[in-house]
Amino acid sequence: MTTIARPVTRPLHEDRFFDPDPAIRRGARALYEETCRLPIIAPHGHIDPQILAENAPFPEPTSLIVQPDHYILRLLYARGIPLERLLEGDPRKVWQLFAEHYFLFHGTPTGAWLDHELHEVFGIAERLTGETAGRTYDAIVEKLASPEFRPRALFERFNIEVLATTDQASDPLDHHRAIRESGWQGKVIPCFRPDAVFKIAARDWPVQLDALGREHGAPLVDYGEFVHALEDRRLFFKRMGATATDHAVLEPYTGWLSPDDAEVLFQQARQGEASRADERRFEGHLLMEMARMSLEDGLVMQLHPGAFRNHNQSLFERFGPDRGGDIPVATEFTRNLRPLLNAYGNDPRFTLVLFTLDESTYSRELAPLAGHYPAVRLGPPWWFHDSLEGMRRFRERTTETASIYKTAGFNDDTRAFCSIPARHDLARRVDANFLAGLVARHVLDVSDARRMARALAYDLAKETYKL
Repeated sequence: MTTIARPVTRPLHEDRFFDPDPAIRRGARALYEETCRLPIIAPHGHIDPQILAENAPFPEPTSLIVQPDHYILRLLYARGIPLERLLEGDPRKVWQLFAEHYFLFHGTPTGAWLDHELHEVFGIAERLTGETAGRTYDAIVEKLASPEFRPRALFERFNIEVLATTDQASDPLDHHRAIRESGWQGKVIPCFRPDAVFKIAARDWPVQLDALGREHGAPLVDYGEFVHALEDRRLFFKRMGATATDHAVLEPYTGWLSPDDAEVLFQQARQGEASRADERRFEGHLLMEMARMSLEDGLVMQLHPGAFRNHNQSLFERFGPDRGGDIPVATEFTRNLRPLLNAYGNDPRFTLVLFTLDESTYSRELAPLAGHYPAVRLGPPWWFHDSLEGMRRFRERTTETASIYKTAGFNDDTRAFCSIPARHDLARRVDANFLAGLVARHVLDVSDARRMARALAYDLAKETYKL
């Protein structure tokens, strides 16, 4: 008689990520139950708006789950799997390879998100392994063919109230316009990210400048017209629903240049003669300009420093950015941001959301800055730190000095559409557990913890980003 092996299932535990102490676990469960069904505010992320503009069926699970997620790619590559096998291979074979190495993600935030996606979004009960890869692939393909798994249907099922994308300054926002004109009620808004035209030492800066000029409607031959183009594009983004800008920099250096110095650097860049030192000064000056413009147009300013982009040069040249080759660096905020904060940090019209990849700055710099300047909010743990322990460390090191009410709630920062509810669920569980611990120690009473849990899950993001 042939024995048929039964599939190994691993249901998600209802108390996952909560403290083993019974009192804290009970409190965490109660707080989470009050926040888990709140709408999702997603004010910062990298979902391609074309997905929701076209609302076409997702073709198969590899291009939906594996290939857009640099968290997945980096660990697989670190294990020795060539990226060409992941990005250029047959989708079913790539999925098989991913499933055979699924164990790499155990104990990581990526594993927690993936488990949630497979179980809660796609209803996959089996553990993903090399043996179950084919069945899982086929099951997801079948679901993706149904109307319930079209992008807009999933958007509504995920209970997303608003989703912000991240868009270059020269983007015509055609996909956003198509969404608005379609009659669909989902709220998808752009975010103004002008990094490409700030980096005057980059090889493609002339191309980026020309693209900005085309959208502006005039050639950008001097610094004054360049600034006017940025102001013009910000207003266009705002008319299209944007409430924020975003700026990714290696270091958060800020400082004014004189008008003559700014013009000289701009012209040097047009001649292809700008150095990295010139770029640092120009970028620091433009961050001051962005803060100034925020007072005029009301857009919230986000600053994401501390990522050494494309550290693996050969990988970048072969496959481009966002493939897992970015590495954090130590970051200094107090001195670098003093010019900007002295100029604008006391103005109630201005909001600056600060993120970091350097956890050592939480209690030393970021919490004191947010705990003093009215304009400063702390963005949630980002990228390498949006994990179970990373989010706990952030709360422990910032709450006493800045309070949770100087933080910006949570954002998922994802390119992988189906991971959005998983990331917000993990954050809500971690925050519920943190607050339950304070209740158990009689630092908070339950009524305060309930208000704080809701604020962290929903209210703070909506308030900070003017949504």
